[in-house]
Formats: sequence, structure tokens, C-alpha cells
Amino acid sequence: MTSPRNRLIYLAQSPLATRTLLHKIIRIDPTCSQIFDNSTKDLISIYHLPQEKAEQFHSYIQLYQDNHSILKKLAEFKIWTILDHDYPILLKIIPDPPVIIYGLGNPDYFKHLPSLAVVGTRHPSQYAKQHMYQLLKPLIDQEWLFVSGMAKGIDGYAHRIADYYNGRTIAVLAGGLDHPYPAQHLELFNRLAKNHLVISEYPPQVRPERYHFPERNRLISGLSFATLVVEAQERSGSLITADQALEQGREVMAVPGDINFQQVKGCHRLIQNGAKLIQNTYDIIEEWERTRHIWQQILMESNPFR
Repeated sequence: MTSPRNRLIYLAQSPLATRTLLHKIIRIDPTCSQIFDNSTKDLISIYHLPQEKAEQFHSYIQLYQDNHSILKKLAEFKIWTILDHDYPILLKIIPDPPVIIYGLGNPDYFKHLPSLAVVGTRHPSQYAKQHMYQLLKPLIDQEWLFVSGMAKGIDGYAHRIADYYNGRTIAVLAGGLDHPYPAQHLELFNRLAKNHLVISEYPPQVRPERYHFPERNRLISGLSFATLVVEAQERSGSLITADQALEQGREVMAVPGDINFQQVKGCHRLIQNGAKLIQNTYDIIEEWERTRHIWQQILMESNPFR
């Protein structure tokens, strides 16, 4: 109960414990133990919390020894902390890794390569399913894993095609696991939680907020060697994911389409800016073959049991 990881998990359940604050706590206090002896004044001076937030956070941490029910409620979830040896290495090496990851499903998916992020518009064209089947079904047959955000449209298609054809997929949620979003994907969420892997960096009780969506996009790209944008308008979350992939040193690919469709203008913009144009499955596989030795070496070096 008093391990560093348990203390960190407990701290993370407070609404005041932002990712920035948690990273700072780990940097200053790697065992996450000293903070429980800090006064309100210490929290202000050490962590630069405003007076009111420092008082509230101090009250919360004082409950640690007497309020273990918070941790008991998390027993149904798989939890990875950045202190754990099995924390996913592909996320540990991104610029802003999550401190805690909550999951339901198969934890081995974190170790699976190749993994491809598949993202796009919530309002796809009539050709989207056809294009995705043509591009992704051969990858499923070669045991690729798809990562997406369980949103309507392209994200949902990516998860469903992997599930239907006995592939592998990871869904990254923009809220806690007790609040799958959107509501119409509840059945999909249950299937993915049972047969694949669903994760979130937010505590289970946290409802999705608008600012969570661009935050979670960095995890979608971070868990993948490349991001494939199937359809996207010129201003969309998919382009945010593509930008984050580039920031993380990942590849970006885009599927072209009819120049009259608003749904593909974002893809065309990406291609103009240097994203790889994808016309067939081989174009995707070619990119993996070019970089696979790098990613396999990263996973090997991160394995403490090799």
C-alpha cells in the first residue's frame, strides 16, 4: 500500500493533480513519499501551487493513510505508472508521456509491432469504408495492430475492421474508462475492452472534456510507428494527430481523394506538406520495412528481461 507507484496512483486521483504537477512531483520526490509530509506552505514554495489549490491538495494527501477505498475502486483496471518497468516504451519516449495509464483488455498489445495509428473525419464519405477495407484488411492478415480514438467515423471503422477480422486494435479514450465516448459506441467499447485494449490517461471517473481530445491524440500517434490519415477536413483533430506524430518523430501518411470532397482536403494539405501519399497497402508496408529495425531495437533495449 505504501509503494511509490501506489502513492503516485493515489495522488493522480485528485482533480488538482495535473500531468505537469505529477511530473514535477516525480522529479523532485521520486519515491512520492516526501510530499505526504509537506505543509501547505511547502506545496506553495516547492510546487508553486496557488494558496487555495495548495490547501485543497494538502487536505487530499492527508487522507492517504485513512482512505484506501480510492485505490480499491481501481482494482478492476490495469494500471501502468511511469515508474513501472512494463510502462509502454513507445509512450515513454514521447515529449510529454502520461504519468498514469488506465486500461481494460490485453496488456500485451503495448508490445506489439507494427502498430499503425488510423485517424480521420467523424463524417466520412461514402467511399471511406471501401478504401479502409482495401488498405487495412491485408495488414490485419499480416498481424498489424491499429490504434485510434473510438470516435465516430474513421476511428470507429478502424476498430471495427480489426475486431471483425480477428485483428488487434487499441482505443485511446478522451475521458475516463467509466465514461466511454461517444455514447453510441458503448457496444464497441465493451467489445474492445473484452477482446482488445482500451486505455486512458484520465482517472476512470473523469468525464471527457473538449481539451482532452487533442491531449489524447498524442497517445494515438505515440503508440504507433506511423499515423495514417484516411479522410480529414482542413481543420480537424486528425491534423493535430499528424502534427503530434511529426513532433514525436513518427511518419505521417495520407490517403488522397476526390478534390470536390471537403472530407479529403486535409489529407491533400498533408501530402503537399510532405506526408507520404498512400495509394495501396504496399505503400504502408514499404514505410514500415524502411524503419522497422529502429522500432524493434527500441523495444529490445527497453526489455529488462531480454
